[in-house]
Amino acid sequence: MYKSQFLKIYPYGWFGAPGSQMCFLVLWSFLCRQMTDLIFAERELVQSLKEYIEAEELKLEAVKSWANKLDMLTHASTSDPEGFLAHPVNAYKLMKRLNTEWSELESLVLQDPSDGFISNMSVHRQNFPDEEDEKGAAKALMRLQDTYKLDSESFSKGKLPGVRYNAQLTVDDCFDMGKLAYNENDYYHSVLWMQQALRQMDSGEDAKTPKADILDYLSYSVYQMGDLSRAIELTRRLVAIDPSHQRAEGNLRYFERLLSKELRDLGRSQQEPADERPIQLDTYERPKDYLPEREVYEALCRGEGVKMTSKRRSRLLCRYQDGNRNPRLLLKPMKEEDEWDSPHIVRFLEALSDEEIKKIKELAKPKLARATVRDPNTGVLTVAHYRVSKSAWLEEEDDPVIARVNQRIEDVTGLSVNTAELLQVANYGVGGQYEPHYDFSRKDEPDAFKSLGTGNRVATFLNYMSDVEAGGATVFPDFGAAFWPRKGTAVFWYNLFKSGEGDYRTRHAACPVLVGSKWVSNKWIHERGQEFRRPCGLTEED
Repeated sequence: MYKSQFLKIYPYGWFGAPGSQMCFLVLWSFLCRQMTDLIFAERELVQSLKEYIEAEELKLEAVKSWANKLDMLTHASTSDPEGFLAHPVNAYKLMKRLNTEWSELESLVLQDPSDGFISNMSVHRQNFPDEEDEKGAAKALMRLQDTYKLDSESFSKGKLPGVRYNAQLTVDDCFDMGKLAYNENDYYHSVLWMQQALRQMDSGEDAKTPKADILDYLSYSVYQMGDLSRAIELTRRLVAIDPSHQRAEGNLRYFERLLSKELRDLGRSQQEPADERPIQLDTYERPKDYLPEREVYEALCRGEGVKMTSKRRSRLLCRYQDGNRNPRLLLKPMKEEDEWDSPHIVRFLEALSDEEIKKIKELAKPKLARATVRDPNTGVLTVAHYRVSKSAWLEEEDDPVIARVNQRIEDVTGLSVNTAELLQVANYGVGGQYEPHYDFSRKDEPDAFKSLGTGNRVATFLNYMSDVEAGGATVFPDFGAAFWPRKGTAVFWYNLFKSGEGDYRTRHAACPVLVGSKWVSNKWIHERGQEFRRPCGLTEED
């Protein structure tokens, strides 16, 4: 535009046709204003350029800071991967970093593309956890929180038993946990984590999440838990911070109307002051779920199980098991301890050597996949929300160590493993569990093992291939027993009576791993082939 205006002047020269000077003066006056604007525009461009440079420097500093932080973190994590991931917060934050924060960093770098970084991201992205993985890790923390009665602050500050690495959750982490629970209509956990986010923010911790957002989610979650007084108090705080928050104004009026109606129904005219005590685990009752023995199961996981009387415990013995004078056990019999009297459950000591455990893990790791259960109606293996672990199946052809372990199981139990299922190896990481279940098929599940053609699961042999810093017990809710993992040992029990009827007392569970990584391998032994090794009894419960 400016060039065309100059061309209108220059053909006449400085002293051209009559009136041209006036015209020039008028145009120059106009141009002077525009040029002045250009001067200021250029000044703004320079300022924008400086802001751009500053932004680029800030971006570079942010990338450097991120790289330095991750350099230290990965140095610690790669020096002891299993130990590092033993802390459930580390596992959750790894999922969150790779699913969310690395993507944010990628977006930042993409503003000024870096081919090397993007190509690396493209190569590794296919192995990154996705949103469902991050959700799973968050739910695992909540599962641990419930099972072991740990408040949100314990998790946020990394105050867990037996931890070797310090790991903390930020305000934004706590907010994301609460938001995930909220989106799942899990207002109980939403309250706990939003409250923790608010507590940390009120103590002065910086965060990207606005306080208004935390109060918004928290107030509505508290309302869903039936605490109108506290919901009103929190919503008033929200309105004070953000008076233009339309939803908050509407919620406040709605909550106040509900409270007024409640007071009228109760014949009271005045509202009691809102409870000012911090929200804790026991402030609200956790909603009941599908598992009838949830409370008993979780109490056992915490070590609050049935304590045997001294008289009853005195009947528990230890012995050397030679497998009824089995030649392979004569020179080195297996050490056997009674863990429970009825049903009879034993623990074998030195069932696996460290070298065998190492080899079994090595064989299993490439094959690990989400653990499955048999559909009781179809007999087909399928994943289930109540079993959270990764497993692999190992055959004798995989390595001589598998054949040796199978033979040892046959020797010490006296049962044939020719019709048993393959050796299953399972790894329970952060929050990994297997909720109460039966190993055998019930009468209403006649086709559970039909495709195998080997009958029902008569017995279970469970090898512990690692110690666990906290959690991870095997519990039996029916009679209140809890057995803790001890590396190299194995527990054994019968799932069926001699009559072939199921022993419903053997319903058991693998408690969530709180700290550590739990490795087990198990052999499910079937009925076929045991006819002369474990003859039928004369009554249903023989």
